[in-house]
Amino acid sequence: MLVTAYEQVLKRKIKVYEEWFVTSLIVEKGKVEGVVALSILTGELEAFRAKAVILATGGAGWTYAKSTNSMINTGGGMAIAYRAGIALKDMEFVQFHPTALYPTCVLITEGARGEGGYLVNSQGERFMQRYAPKALELAPRDVVSRSIQKEIDEGRGVKSAYVHLDLRHLGKEKILSRLPGIRDIALDFAGVDPIKDPIPVQPAQHYTMGGVDCNAKCETFIRGLYAAGECACVSVHGANRLGGNSLLETLVFGKIAGEQAGVYAKNTSSNGNEENFQQALKSEQDHIKHFFEGSGDEDPSLLREEMRNVMVDKVFLFRTKQQLVEAFEKVRELKKRFNRLRAIESYRICNLDLIRAIELEDMLALSEVIVASALNREESRGSHVRLDFPNRDDSHFLKHTLAYRTMDMPRIEYSEVKIIKFQPEERKY
Repeated sequence: MLVTAYEQVLKRKIKVYEEWFVTSLIVEKGKVEGVVALSILTGELEAFRAKAVILATGGAGWTYAKSTNSMINTGGGMAIAYRAGIALKDMEFVQFHPTALYPTCVLITEGARGEGGYLVNSQGERFMQRYAPKALELAPRDVVSRSIQKEIDEGRGVKSAYVHLDLRHLGKEKILSRLPGIRDIALDFAGVDPIKDPIPVQPAQHYTMGGVDCNAKCETFIRGLYAAGECACVSVHGANRLGGNSLLETLVFGKIAGEQAGVYAKNTSSNGNEENFQQALKSEQDHIKHFFEGSGDEDPSLLREEMRNVMVDKVFLFRTKQQLVEAFEKVRELKKRFNRLRAIESYRICNLDLIRAIELEDMLALSEVIVASALNREESRGSHVRLDFPNRDDSHFLKHTLAYRTMDMPRIEYSEVKIIKFQPEERKY
């Protein structure tokens, strides 16, 4: 698919801006007029005019210390939409995958369990019999994730950190023919040969169900601005994404976003005020300059580590009001400390120190939204599990969470869920 896309880019002579980092949207009178972006290769900021803009920037998995995501998944597209006044929807619904390789969190596909792999605790028990006696290891990923975490929390994890995914009974021939990639990952990243030894696995953040609030046409309330993929929340996943369903967001809604943006661009004119463009550019230049002139002693890498750890410690698979309040206070403390950053080196070419600082500012805002949204949802639904509110509460919370940016903290509102055909029912195993 990527090869085909690249071929079309060449065929249509589309200019691609590689190694650019978008820092903000340019919006005028409720209409997007372009973006401000930083050239990573030169360090220069530039304002780009655009009749339509599509955000397709992926999820925010890097807010968690345990994540199967790449480190580029910092939620930048969500953050710039949030700063522009667009709500972030259903951000408390974070999906956790049950089998991330310990300790690197490289994804071990569900195919390993699909081929017949067993999950085993430190006592040698095939423990899924306790939680899903019929489905066992093939139960939905949220059920398996919580089961693994419970085994670890109750002292039955291996070294109190992980469980084993055992493939040895499948035999060498089947592993080499059906799961060669998994064997390579285990060997390369954990030094474990699954033909001879079980694979150490743990739950980890995997997917962001929430994102930029948009409709089924991928439209946001800002005219000309669209969102698609994991950064968007059309809400095709509800509170708990099915495996493989992310293809729907990319292939289906990516196409829809492109078509809608094309139609909009053909039928609109760019009337952006030059003064507004220069003001947007100056604002971002001042923002970047502020990083270079920092006089504090806080290191962004250490702040990022603290943020990611608190999200795992307090906002992971099992949540309580006390944990969420502590997480919220910690994230707000980190935001204050962020204002006391040490000076960022002011070199221009490939200044990744600057990029990481900008990303951290965005991730702190997104973490605050995730925690605030989770704190306000006093029920358990889908991937969101509150130990102090273990049941689903349709009478109060069959609704979408909408988080709006304010000068102080996220403002939480709600919108109704449209039930078209299937009524929500309790899952039983």
